Amino acid sequence: MNIQKTSNAPSAETQTEAMQIAKATQKPSQTKEQTRLVAQGIQKGIELYKKQQKVKSRERDKLRKKDLKEKQQPVEPSETPPEQIVEHKQHWLPWGLLIASWVGFAAYIALYP
Repeated sequence: MNIQKTSNAPSAETQTEAMQIAKATQKPSQTKEQTRLVAQGIQKGIELYKKQQKVKSRERDKLRKKDLKEKQQPVEPSETPPEQIVEHKQHWLPWGLLIASWVGFAAYIALYP
């Protein structure tokens, strides 16, 4: 079983980036200690953002690989359902009404010339 050690120490790049942002937003009356605390908060935010992006990236890769596998698998003809022959049965009602109307029309013409 492999156990991965997660390092709690942030990278130097993240530390410098956080310090630059903290110094850029520093107020004139702010002490160095307060600036350092702000930089630590920014640093934690950057680390959290990077972790979230890694998770999203892994999920996208999994979906992409899954889609790629599905596209590469050949479709076997035995797996597809056979085409069903559909028989359309016509209802008797329209035909019955048509015949009744013609009979009625013929009777009207015969009775009232």
